[in-house]
Amino acid sequence: MLVAEAVGRALAGAGVDHVFGVVGSGNFHVTNAMVAAGATFVATRHEGGAATMADAYARMSRTVAAVSVHQGCGLTNAMTGIAEAAKSRTPLLVLAAAVSEPRSNFFVDQDALARSVGACPRRITSAPTAVDEALSALALALHQRRTVVLNLPLDVQASQVPADWAAAELPARPAPVEPGETDVGALVETLDRSQRPVFVAGRGARDACRDDLEALARRHGALLATSAVARGLFNGNGWSLDVSGGFSSPFVAATIADSDLVVGWGCSLNMWTMRHGRLVGAGTKVVQVDDDPAALGAHRAVDLGVVGDVALTARRALERSGAERLGRRTPAMRADIAARSRWRDVPYTDVSEAERIDPRTLSLALDDILPDERVVSVDSGNFMGYPSMFLSVPDEDGFCLTQAFQSIGLGLATAVGAALARPERLPVAALGDGGAMMAAAELDTVRRLGLPMVVIVYNDDAYGAEVHHFGPDGHPTDLVRFPPTDIAALARGFGFQAVTVRAVEDLTAVREWVAGERSSPLLIDAKVVSSSGSWWLEEAFRGH
Repeated sequence: MLVAEAVGRALAGAGVDHVFGVVGSGNFHVTNAMVAAGATFVATRHEGGAATMADAYARMSRTVAAVSVHQGCGLTNAMTGIAEAAKSRTPLLVLAAAVSEPRSNFFVDQDALARSVGACPRRITSAPTAVDEALSALALALHQRRTVVLNLPLDVQASQVPADWAAAELPARPAPVEPGETDVGALVETLDRSQRPVFVAGRGARDACRDDLEALARRHGALLATSAVARGLFNGNGWSLDVSGGFSSPFVAATIADSDLVVGWGCSLNMWTMRHGRLVGAGTKVVQVDDDPAALGAHRAVDLGVVGDVALTARRALERSGAERLGRRTPAMRADIAARSRWRDVPYTDVSEAERIDPRTLSLALDDILPDERVVSVDSGNFMGYPSMFLSVPDEDGFCLTQAFQSIGLGLATAVGAALARPERLPVAALGDGGAMMAAAELDTVRRLGLPMVVIVYNDDAYGAEVHHFGPDGHPTDLVRFPPTDIAALARGFGFQAVTVRAVEDLTAVREWVAGERSSPLLIDAKVVSSSGSWWLEEAFRGH
């Protein structure tokens, strides 16, 4: 058997059930081998879309996904999506065909490319070691939450593997990191001394950690919050403040800033989650719990860093904690959380115009129209705070935010990957017009896969972030403004149903689509007011 076929079959046999990509000559055989062994191949229109779809699929399915690309240009096309995955510590395996001859048109230093964005380069070096090397790369991705670029040299792919290749096994997953007793004791002492604690859970707390964190928070009277990527984790808990950071409502931001202890659980406590440090009050203690020592204090100084698995650490701390304390869990606080924590409960003046709708009004109306069982994926841009905080989600599997690299144009592909991982939910993609036009080719992928997706385009005919960042200072913004584009017509060309929305009344077509068969995806070209920047953008720029 050829190396390419053996590697593909071994990876599929080890549990890689979805592979995304664009097939060329260099990755043809390995991709077909994976499909023959039972994996599902998702053909995309661009390798960048493939990498982002795989990233989102891995996040929402809590497993590893694969990307298959041609040598050289196939990998370079995918690099933005790979960078996002690497910065997010997504378990992702990129199968990259590679040439060894420097004079080849396809030659680039693929190892250096991977390292440049924080991915881990690995290489198949010989036929006898090929399957073991492939499974080791998979184990690195899966067990250490890393994005791995596995280079597959063409000459090695065409070699014959030994007859016993199928005996190779995936290395075992290591045991969860047990926290040190001294660290656990220090954590409990810090909690005991706190009068106004808040827990902030990040992506590292999404996997089976809710019960343990809620139990420990209840014992110490702590409030609960999440980073944006873990949004929905504590839904239904009356002490949940929702998201900490730039997306926080005024009440939530003030409540977190008034805390005397912030404990980050699997959360980097970066500038977005802590609003450039403004959510950490003077004298506030900061604790960070993570199973990766390198994560502790990476974005801000901490008073206590605990190396340990999030769930295990919370469990050990609960075992050493005393009697339940009231802390911040007063009737008045609970009433305030119920009435003031959500953005939809914050009064605002509707600034809709004759031909354009206020994005808050649009988002609130869509939140009421769309089914509750949804998975919302959001692109980057001035608009992104509106769908992120006005569209509700059922739980932590209802929100997918690929924003570690802050690239626009990833939202549509994110929604495809999330939809494939959670097929029982309505996929909702929220895009700006800039990101929608960048990713328009993947509208074909949505239609071809038969996904009953809703694509919302917040269309202000501009790169809004730049308009609102530079415009108020008198700088010209002609370079970031565009003539009106009929994105609804573009979507119809790909086989979508589409509607242009300028007022709430135009959403009747959306209600009809929701109530109907949903036999084709729906795109909403929402002409939104662009007179001012969003609140989250003002917070972001205030930190520069």
